[in-house]
Amino acid sequence: MTDDDTTVNEPAGENDLRDRQYGIYQCNDCENVVLTLQDCDGGMTCHGQVMERVTDVNIDIQPPDVKQVLLDAFGLPKPGLDICLCVIGEGPMPPADVAEYLDYDETTVRRYLNRLVDIGLLEKSQLNREGGGFVNVYHSIDVAEMRRDTLIGFYAWAGEAAALIEEANLTKEEYLDEDYSEGLNDIFWEKFESGS
Repeated sequence: MTDDDTTVNEPAGENDLRDRQYGIYQCNDCENVVLTLQDCDGGMTCHGQVMERVTDVNIDIQPPDVKQVLLDAFGLPKPGLDICLCVIGEGPMPPADVAEYLDYDETTVRRYLNRLVDIGLLEKSQLNREGGGFVNVYHSIDVAEMRRDTLIGFYAWAGEAAALIEEANLTKEEYLDEDYSEGLNDIFWEKFESGS
């Protein structure tokens, strides 16, 4: 602030989005906002018009921690992440070997390995034993496929989160337009707890 209380336009610092690995674009004709990891030739378009790149954000955004992102988006806490990275780094492994390598309980390892297969981060196959029978082994999917699938999975999760934020904004707007006797907190949480 200056002596005459006017705002000085300073760089946004942590809120500056210009040098990020991603781009956020907004449409000037509607409320459409998109996220991209790649710049598209000619930029992003909406309604046949080039969208404007967003260069700063007015709210303080805390940088995410990869463990927290995996937990929130895929329900994958630290043991699941450890198991996934172990299999990706060490090659095809049966659950007993993963458990021994990480010093985790084998039951826990099996549960997470199956969850990682369900998510699509790992694949399961069977190897025949020399003495008969078979053993399940887990291995990484193709890296390019993993990159694509995890990004799409995250974007789907982020889309769900964005829809919740939009619904919250509409709830606030509805509250401000009406004469509610209850406070916004009551209305807001009741609306989301009831799933409406």
